[in-house]
Amino acid sequence: MSKRQNGEGTIRQRSDGRWEARYSCVHPETGESKNASVYGSTARQARDRRKEALERLANGAPPKDSEITVATWVQRWMDSSMQASPRKDSTKALYRVLAKHILSEPLGPIKLSKLRATDVERFVVHLQAKVGMRRTGTDAAGKPTHVALSPSTVQRIFVLLRMALDGAVRDGLLGRNAARLVKQPSVPKKESTFLTAEQVRAILLDARASRAWPVLSLIAATGLRRGEALALTWEDVDFQQDAIRVRKTLSRVNGAIVVTQPKTQKSRRNLPMTDALAALLREHKAEQNVERLRAGNQWQSLNLVYCTELGAPADPRNILRAIQRSARRLGIQEPVGIHSLRHSAATSMIEAGVNLKAVSDLLGHTDIRMTANTYGHVTDSAARSAMEALSSAMGV
Repeated sequence: MSKRQNGEGTIRQRSDGRWEARYSCVHPETGESKNASVYGSTARQARDRRKEALERLANGAPPKDSEITVATWVQRWMDSSMQASPRKDSTKALYRVLAKHILSEPLGPIKLSKLRATDVERFVVHLQAKVGMRRTGTDAAGKPTHVALSPSTVQRIFVLLRMALDGAVRDGLLGRNAARLVKQPSVPKKESTFLTAEQVRAILLDARASRAWPVLSLIAATGLRRGEALALTWEDVDFQQDAIRVRKTLSRVNGAIVVTQPKTQKSRRNLPMTDALAALLREHKAEQNVERLRAGNQWQSLNLVYCTELGAPADPRNILRAIQRSARRLGIQEPVGIHSLRHSAATSMIEAGVNLKAVSDLLGHTDIRMTANTYGHVTDSAARSAMEALSSAMGV
């Protein structure tokens, strides 16, 4: 008889004719030592399966993958690891929405032990079929039953699945992550659409009578993100140093408006304040003081630069509606949002000859490559000016 290796047990033939090979291991979920078995139609097959299980154990993997479903595990992971992570509340809320795609058909009911790379690929194809799909039909609550997805959303869902399965590997429920064997869905590179300087001026002029005008003007002049502009307090505006300090961001999370820390350190930055912008902010502060006196004890003392008539945080959706109304009145055909002002500010800086690294820092990008990829375009007039300058320099 061959010498029994560490962890190996006996091999015997059962009454049903199958062969059973026993071994000892540590349960991946409880951490307790236990005896386990593998089976085969022959003694050799049972022995080979035991060898495979012991090799998996030696490599830090479970002897066999868990029998729980993908949906069960992902929900457990969302409620524990994801919830305990330092990610922003807005990010966690987004992940919970995205996870619904994983929890349902076709991926959710599959057992972890049965999950293969082809299942993940089939899931990606299932998601990609929804790109550009129109919303058709509603459920009992009146919500759409078919929701169109964008390529970036498909990519985010895939990344979320990969993270969740990484957690299953870490916790000893899986030997390897099937999603790691699948190429991440790509997002077609698309340069940002932007408004011309004339269009920006026209929109601001049209919105002059609206409550959103001051914050739209600030974003157009600085390239701030909407959430950053709406989270500014007067302590962030330094009239002595002519600077605006970006330290927070405002967003809507689970229906509530919250102010949180920015995602990256690069988002925390100081912006120089021009004389024109300082004058606009001083005028806005004077008007806000009148509103505060009018509101009396109903005023919420949050010291926000942009707020409601009672000092409460402004709803980001109202700012979006304001710029879209102006764009419609002006007959602008391109889709216009708050980010359009940010894109236009970035484009104007680049075409004015501002160093790309400086533009990246002012926008709060984590990497200069992101700035280059997003704002790699030039306008026709800028391209013509560049060619004329080159022609002049070459004497052509």
